[in-house]
Amino acid sequence: MTCPLCLSSDCHPFYEDHRNYFRCRVCLLVFVLPHQFVSSSEEKSQYDLHQNSSEDPGYRKFLSRLFVPLSGALAQNSHGLDFGSGPGPTLSVMFEEKGHAMSLYDPFYAPDPDALQQDYDFISASEVVEHLHHPRQELDRLWSCLRPNGTLGIMTKRVIDREAFSTWHYKNDPTHVCFFSLETFSWLAKLWNASFTAPDKDVVLFTKVMRRPD
Repeated sequence: MTCPLCLSSDCHPFYEDHRNYFRCRVCLLVFVLPHQFVSSSEEKSQYDLHQNSSEDPGYRKFLSRLFVPLSGALAQNSHGLDFGSGPGPTLSVMFEEKGHAMSLYDPFYAPDPDALQQDYDFISASEVVEHLHHPRQELDRLWSCLRPNGTLGIMTKRVIDREAFSTWHYKNDPTHVCFFSLETFSWLAKLWNASFTAPDKDVVLFTKVMRRPD
């Protein structure tokens, strides 16, 4: 058994219900093994149920938890990527309204591989990372797309402890297969040598600070 984020084999059973959850002792990621993933068609059918729209003020308010701190870190006329934009892209619209240029990528709704071959001033990933089947590979790829001093903003609910996990609704979504804690994000920041802040209980920002060589 290997952690899909830090690739450590130092993992142990964490919780069990209709699925088995394991926790890595190195980066503290909680994850489900691949044989318990739903199929791609089942995954998409879950996403098709989402009724998100840029015209919905409630959805905009929800996304503002990521939008406000991330937009505050940006220079004017920045170029961003909305990763995992979903069936009703909204974050991208909010950033465009602030004068930023936006690209979209979503494996089901905007599967444009060229979008992952560009460089960006910022990348947003709202309610996405918990779905990643290969989080190390996919997050490293996003990090490589950031320009110097670029910022990656992530919004996802965080694991607290086993007791809270046992009654946590978030784990019940069959498309949610990896669960991050603040310690997991801190581990990731060290891996990337990134500047790291957590402006909201569900939001983290990583900035690609270019340090001068000693």
